[in-house]
Amino acid sequence: MTATTTSMPLLIREQTPHAPVEASSGQTAPDAGAEARALAAGIARGDEAAFRTLYDRYHQRLFRLALVMNRGDEPLAQDLVQSVFIMAAKKLRRIESEEHLWNWLARVARQQCVKTLRKRQRDPSIANAEILTDDYLAGAQSDSFLEEALDRALQALETDERRLVETFYFDRLSQKELAEQLGTTPKGVSGRLERAREKLRSLMKRALSHEA
Repeated sequence: MTATTTSMPLLIREQTPHAPVEASSGQTAPDAGAEARALAAGIARGDEAAFRTLYDRYHQRLFRLALVMNRGDEPLAQDLVQSVFIMAAKKLRRIESEEHLWNWLARVARQQCVKTLRKRQRDPSIANAEILTDDYLAGAQSDSFLEEALDRALQALETDERRLVETFYFDRLSQKELAEQLGTTPKGVSGRLERAREKLRSLMKRALSHEA
């Protein structure tokens, strides 16, 4: 495994099941803490299977966190998640527990988001009052609070819109697969997704502006 950006777009589009990484004792079903330590150790020594397991296991949760930190901006959220895994490939080393591993990933996500916000705020063409402040992201608001904000926004969508968003982003079905399920065309799915995304962005902006 190399810590380069060239393999990351492929990982975003193609996820395949991988066997759990074994602990050093050779156990095939280690406890969560032992497995987290094994993943970190594997990544530190350049084990591609460990990196892919980390990606498969934490991509969805990181994307949820990134989506709400970026107030529903899906392209920015994808870029943020990609940058977190690039950083993990470069710097993830010793981990004590599963909680420690998640906190490390979430902290990197916050740091990368703050960097993005600072760049946006320095650019008059895109700076606006809707983006989160550095203090908000780095302050007292917990990751669980941000995830709950996303869940509340999702629940506020119409049932069919919520299912469409969750299936596309979190179950990672393609627009073609969704079209086959819904009996429509990929273009029709794209239009529905765009309308649902706009509503979700609006709901998250409203919720976070109120809480900030």
